[in-house]
Amino acid sequence: MSSPSSQRGSLLLISLICLCFHSGCIFPRGQRYRHFTTTTPLPQGQILILGFMGGREPWDNDDRNVRKLALKLRSMNDTEIHIETVENKKRALAVELIRNAFDRNRDGRLDEREREAIRLIIYGQSFGGAAVLKLARQLKEMDVPVALTVQVDSIGRGDRLVPSNVALAANLFQGNGWFIRGEPEIRAEDPARTTILGNFKYDYSHKQIDVSRVPFMKKAFRVAHTRMEYDPEVWTKVEELILDSIKKLR
Repeated sequence: MSSPSSQRGSLLLISLICLCFHSGCIFPRGQRYRHFTTTTPLPQGQILILGFMGGREPWDNDDRNVRKLALKLRSMNDTEIHIETVENKKRALAVELIRNAFDRNRDGRLDEREREAIRLIIYGQSFGGAAVLKLARQLKEMDVPVALTVQVDSIGRGDRLVPSNVALAANLFQGNGWFIRGEPEIRAEDPARTTILGNFKYDYSHKQIDVSRVPFMKKAFRVAHTRMEYDPEVWTKVEELILDSIKKLR
């Protein structure tokens, strides 16, 4: 018969496993191409918007603001705009979707005429912010233009230099985190081809944001990072940047 202390240890282990499973720490669901809802190829002049999720978040987590913004933009019912959310480790799926969306003659490649007609916006938060520029660099190698990139408290290597195939870029960040702070300054690889709209700093030293619904394991050691993710002001700004870019593309 097990002792009370061993029983408590077993219960604690089970609780931690359940918490990690619930928060996506283990056994994360893997996104597949079939999860995209966009019908391809897109007609001429239509716009594709991709939002990269942070951390290990699945593409369909409606509680995260990358996904919430995507759903809000979808609710506009603008038939010329198509929005998808992507897990930050699934850039290959994003490349496949982009290729299929703008390969209008369906020959399996993007020719010069098709590339010139591409209308693409990419945004992301945390590791998703870093994925934004990683994808943009992949697209540069394919000679694919990007109308706008938006990074929200971007975390990762190489998330500072914006490649020259990006027309407009914006960066939103916080500097209050003890361990996690977003990239404070993005800059253009080629200022003649890329306009940096701004490096917008948000201060959470006194600003209170309700993160009570966020599991402890997800906000431990990254309170400011979490507050920024759930700050309505941040996502209003991201929405404004995207809508302004859409106007420019039309």
